[in-house]
Amino acid sequence: MIALPVAAVTAADVARATQDITGTEALERRTGAGDALVTAVGGGPLLQAPDPNEFAASEAELTGGPVDTAAAPPTAADVRAVLGERTRLLEVRRGAVVSVATDAGFDDAELLEVDLTDPLAAGLVELTSGRLPEGPGEVVVNAALAESGPGLLDTLRLRDGPSRAVVGTVESTEQTGYPLVAGPVGVGDGATDRVATTWIAETGPDGVSWEQVRALNAIGATAVSRVVLEDPPPLPPEVAELMAGSGPDEGLVAAAVLVVTMALMEVVLLAGPAFAVSARRQSRTLALVAAAGGTPRQGRRIVLASGLVLGGLAAALGTVVGLAAGWGVLPLLQLFSDSRFGPFDVPWSHLPVIAGFGLLSAFLAAVVPAVVASRQDVVAVLAGRRGDRRPSRRSPVLGLGLVAVGVALAAYGAGRASGGETLIAGSAILTVAGTVLLVPLVVAGVARVGRRAPLSLRYAVRDAARHRTRTAPAVAAVAATVAGVVALGIATSSDEAGNEQGYEAQLPMGWGLVSGSEVDAEGWAAAATAVLPGAEVAVVRGPVADDEEAGTYASVEVVPPGDRAGGSSTLFPNGWNSSLGTDWLVAAEVPDALAVLVDAGAATRAEADAALAAGGAVLLSEGDLSAGVELGVERYDLDTGEPLGQRVAERVEAAALPAGGGTYPPVAGVLSPAAARAVGLEVAPRAVLVSGAEISARAAEELDQAVAVTGRDGYLYVERGYVAPDETVVVQLVLFGLGAVLMLGGTLTATFLALADARPDLATLAAVGASPRRRRGVAAAYALVVGGTGAALGAAVGFVPGVAVSFPLTRGFAGDGVAARHVLDVPWTLIGLLVVALPLLVAALVWLTARSRLPLAARLD
Repeated sequence: MIALPVAAVTAADVARATQDITGTEALERRTGAGDALVTAVGGGPLLQAPDPNEFAASEAELTGGPVDTAAAPPTAADVRAVLGERTRLLEVRRGAVVSVATDAGFDDAELLEVDLTDPLAAGLVELTSGRLPEGPGEVVVNAALAESGPGLLDTLRLRDGPSRAVVGTVESTEQTGYPLVAGPVGVGDGATDRVATTWIAETGPDGVSWEQVRALNAIGATAVSRVVLEDPPPLPPEVAELMAGSGPDEGLVAAAVLVVTMALMEVVLLAGPAFAVSARRQSRTLALVAAAGGTPRQGRRIVLASGLVLGGLAAALGTVVGLAAGWGVLPLLQLFSDSRFGPFDVPWSHLPVIAGFGLLSAFLAAVVPAVVASRQDVVAVLAGRRGDRRPSRRSPVLGLGLVAVGVALAAYGAGRASGGETLIAGSAILTVAGTVLLVPLVVAGVARVGRRAPLSLRYAVRDAARHRTRTAPAVAAVAATVAGVVALGIATSSDEAGNEQGYEAQLPMGWGLVSGSEVDAEGWAAAATAVLPGAEVAVVRGPVADDEEAGTYASVEVVPPGDRAGGSSTLFPNGWNSSLGTDWLVAAEVPDALAVLVDAGAATRAEADAALAAGGAVLLSEGDLSAGVELGVERYDLDTGEPLGQRVAERVEAAALPAGGGTYPPVAGVLSPAAARAVGLEVAPRAVLVSGAEISARAAEELDQAVAVTGRDGYLYVERGYVAPDETVVVQLVLFGLGAVLMLGGTLTATFLALADARPDLATLAAVGASPRRRRGVAAAYALVVGGTGAALGAAVGFVPGVAVSFPLTRGFAGDGVAARHVLDVPWTLIGLLVVALPLLVAALVWLTARSRLPLAARLD
């Protein structure tokens, strides 16, 4: 119970440290075989930390001055002027994404342009087959791309460029899951022209110093220097101040405190029964010590010392096992991660803390048995009887007080608009701690209720009540486990239910929409017809906002009469979505998709169609449109966003459509073709709607591939209503699995310790004629008492933080204020499995595995 948690935490910490690559770890992945990696940024002088990935920013931005956007990025000559004319620079361009022809159409791939045959590039990629590219017409690809398209000796075709020969396969030393194309500079046919140029620099034996890094910053470049990272200098004051930030996040601190406290409490409670049984076996020795003049304090020290010795040995063993387990599990973890792990890393500074956690757990687990042992009746123990004294009444009173404070704190946190999560986390600790103090009282109450139960169950509840120092920690451990699982289960279920209630459909149910930045309505419609022969295909038309040639973009505005100050915000206080591929539809009548989506009645739709027929507009707004609206178009500079003073406005007739009951309308509205012409809007196809046929998952995949073949960047969306993410189901399963493991471990441990402690009593039962099955029945009943009592108590306690945290989790926002919406969803199936099914399962396992016969022994106490 001590070694296993220490081993688990140690293994997890080793795995985390190994996958977290910082500082000089795997430096060759960034700098290759060179001394530094220099990146040309431009825009004036920069400030950076020794590792620019941690911090790098424009000096002008930090001082509040204007950024020199005209300052060109430094060139290779500028870099050599700083590092020395003998510096050798290998140009590297990375970060661009290219579209590559695959077996299924086109797929995006990361582009790396560098001469991989240069020795300075060693460490950027690993060659797995074939050879490295030697000319501008050759490339290598990784396995993620080769699986779906061009592999070794195939031809790679770029959507916007020439074809290249694939001469080898490689794997990036940083990540493996995303498709990769690599070749000499220029192989992407200009795809990397807009990404920052980097160079791997080789300067000589002294490397690139921090002074040279600062000099590179002065010309608008950042640098990752090998010698700087190996011996980092003090941070510049302004950088240190910015990197310090505003302190740790309050919510994360509260969550960390909650997790550590609950974990410590759980380990203490799980180990408690073992120390209680150990102390009982030492009762005669302790009684002899007391009879010889030993004080109660010395008796407590004896028990606590045994706890420290056992805890220290368990912590040391757990640390060693954890290190071995962490090393062994790394290859398995790497299979589930696309990012390459670093070298095996042991966080030595963490190990004493983790081992100390185990030692503290053992010490705390031995505290209650030590106190009970020091208070035992010496005469009774030496006479062969149990010397337990009556439990104190102060503990239940204190427990009730803690539970009351926890409930009040949870209620207060639930009612707060912000910051309530920290209070609720604190309330969970108080409530569980109070429950632990109440467990002996609850066990005694269960014993009184079980007076008329069958013999095995009656014996189990009375034995549990008689040996509360052994039973209470086990019941409390189960209760704490179930409380945490129930609280998290209610939180995740309520959060998911809130997401479902707040979901707003983008299209009518079962419809599909093909949209993209580059529209090919004719090709998309043909693809949809080919994949779904019986489908109805409609082209969505809307305004063209951007004019690349003129360097402008147009913004449509609608203003109610007499409200120029409020503008469009008066009619659309919450804004709108662009569910149909455009902000504004242009049509002679209300499109069917929009009418179905907002559930427009016949009369409302007829009124809207009349407004469009009259050359007006239809708005999805609750505003008063009886006097019409002013439809305007303002044009802005495409680069600076400044208005050009070319506003065109026209008063048009308007009608309103309901927004469909959601927070955001699917579009702003519908403009008639005449209204669009009146304000000078260019109209073009914006998307393609598909309806009238079932779009299965397979059909959607085929249509996506058919759309990709058209050569345009199209994307298919199919409305299937709210679909719960897989993570929600996984979380519920993990919670149940965690609860089951902890409940199983705690219950079985307590049960078999109780059976070992009760061997004289069970032997007496056998001597007076009890059948061999009776012992199995008693064992199963004891497991049922521990598991069932703890589960029921924990479920009740878990409702307190679970219900409370559902308020901040599901509190929605509407307009400019907090909405009153609150969603509570209790996972009754999960709770039923924990409270009913799992205790019965544990009891059945104990019944099947407990020994039926014991050698007859004399009763000792």
